[in-house]
Amino acid sequence: MKVVHDLSELEWKLAGFAPWLWQLSSVTDIRAANCAEIPAIPAPVPGSVQQALMDAGVIKDWNVGLNARDCEWVENRHWIYQTSLPDEWIVPGKTFRLRCQGLDYCGGILLNGRQVGDFRGTFVPHAFDLTGHLKERNNLLQIFFDLPPRWLGQFGRTSEMTKWKARFNYTWDWTGRLVQIGVWDAIALEVAEGFEIESFRATTDANLEDESGLLHFSGKVAGARNCRIHVALSRDGKTLRAQDFDAQSFNAQRHGWKDLPVELWWPNGHGRQPLYTLTCRLFDADGCLDDEWTLTVGFKHVAWLPCEGAPAAADPWICAVNGKPIFLQGVNWTPIRTNFADVREEDYRIRLRAYREMNCNLLRVWGGGFPEKETFYRHCDEMGLLVWQDFPLSSSGLDNLPPCDPESVRDLLEIADSCIRRRQHHVSLLLWCGGNELHDRHGQDGFGKPLDLAHPLLAKLHDLVAREDPQRRFLPTTSSGPRFLAHPGNFGKGLHWDVHGPWSPWRDLPAGWNWAGYWAGVDALFHSETGAPGASSVGIIRRYGGEYADRPGDSNNPVWRRTWWWIDWDHFVREKGRQPANMEEYVQWSQGAQAQALTVAIGACKTRFPRCGGILVWMGHDSFPCMSNTSLLDFEGKCKPAANAVGAVFANDDVGRTKISAE
Repeated sequence: MKVVHDLSELEWKLAGFAPWLWQLSSVTDIRAANCAEIPAIPAPVPGSVQQALMDAGVIKDWNVGLNARDCEWVENRHWIYQTSLPDEWIVPGKTFRLRCQGLDYCGGILLNGRQVGDFRGTFVPHAFDLTGHLKERNNLLQIFFDLPPRWLGQFGRTSEMTKWKARFNYTWDWTGRLVQIGVWDAIALEVAEGFEIESFRATTDANLEDESGLLHFSGKVAGARNCRIHVALSRDGKTLRAQDFDAQSFNAQRHGWKDLPVELWWPNGHGRQPLYTLTCRLFDADGCLDDEWTLTVGFKHVAWLPCEGAPAAADPWICAVNGKPIFLQGVNWTPIRTNFADVREEDYRIRLRAYREMNCNLLRVWGGGFPEKETFYRHCDEMGLLVWQDFPLSSSGLDNLPPCDPESVRDLLEIADSCIRRRQHHVSLLLWCGGNELHDRHGQDGFGKPLDLAHPLLAKLHDLVAREDPQRRFLPTTSSGPRFLAHPGNFGKGLHWDVHGPWSPWRDLPAGWNWAGYWAGVDALFHSETGAPGASSVGIIRRYGGEYADRPGDSNNPVWRRTWWWIDWDHFVREKGRQPANMEEYVQWSQGAQAQALTVAIGACKTRFPRCGGILVWMGHDSFPCMSNTSLLDFEGKCKPAANAVGAVFANDDVGRTKISAE
């Protein structure tokens, strides 16, 4: 039977070198590398180079003060992770495969000093055949990381952003620069006899006439002759359906079951989230188990309906789950940390539980980050949190057009295909989106018209989703439709479908409009990004300010200027006619203003349901200790007052009966 060894359980070391010096010096064991600039230190795997260096006291905490600037040298070195494979794992006659779910970003695999493979790209798994390269004992495994791309940050030209690494690492308006390097997801050594399940995937649906389940699955087994493949669906140890296949029939086609006696899965706040176990087992001719693959699935049906009063040509934005139209409400999800390799399961639980308790039912995984880890989707399945998954594209300001060169198109299609195959069985997954804020160069208010399927890359992504995951919706980009923003001058004209903004009550509105008046009049069918700034707690401001005073809270203060975009200190001064007496007064005012602004915006959208299909707050949580930001949860995962205010409006399905004041 295939055996999978978790390499995170081994002891790993890490060393840093001037680029290529380790190769010039013929380094075979980093523990004895006199040429290493950073001699071997402990390094948990998965984990980032930066976290290992901070734990060893080599660099300071990049979240404090301006320490991040002193960490940028890390990008300009080669790094080698190293571990010894236990002798008892090496069994003659077996097939050995190193499987890495996430490597960030490029480099190579060395075994006993010889390179046996290379890798490039953060968003796809990598597998390396080690068979024939292993010794009977004393095997030394190394992963070396080359220099990452120099710039992929928020500003530039999207058409030239053709290195597939998380862009937010290079600074965004809510985080500093920390260009992560390292092993960011699970890593294992597979030991097999050549008889194995190479792939297994599944999608589900529901027949609403009798509330039964529909299941489609497919897979591929390798090296198996005279074998039996047994597929079974079960819950709590009780088998609901099972079927046997021979290798030829199993590999040849997609298989389907219908009339499954299941309980339907519902989004948070609308019902339960029952989950089922789908198991594929491979047995040899003697009936011995050779391999096993398990997926957790649920059953729901989704239909997209037009909003009431929407133009005939408009995209549908009412989401009906299991026949029930549901107002979609939630947040935009960004990575929990810049060093997401070091985020643990409990970090996910804390934030996802907060969103569940906030009465969210939808999270949008934003395209400037990364397609999230398996644990994220698993918890969303369990908590009833639908997932809108962007592919890794985002706007850049100077141009916002996806690349069209053949290599980039091929790379992104590979990333999307990999993501679909690995995540499509999750019942929480609602839709796929081509990327964040992709639009042409010319348009109203400095934003162009959102791109559609006329763009060749987005058309190819649409075709991929239609072929590989046809039950789910594909959205070319967000925002989408005729307009990027909802402008009061166009209210009532049917031009506002899925829109972004505004993000501030006192910065983003046209002259003559106030926040309440805007939201009382807006006619958008969906708001996939809107927000309002609010300060972090006094504790966070002082803990992460480093050597800098907490005041003034404006761009004259270097630690506030790190993420200057969302500073609202000057608005306090204009409103009160004076400086804040202390940081406590300012924070109370700022957090209260954020809570009130979001209450008005969300309440107005829920009032219009089903003329409006939903709203997503930008953004859910801080990845970096911003002094002020549009987040609902702070850097430590604690709720700002706005989170509680948003949760109360999300919980109130009668909010539409309360008229929103335009004053």
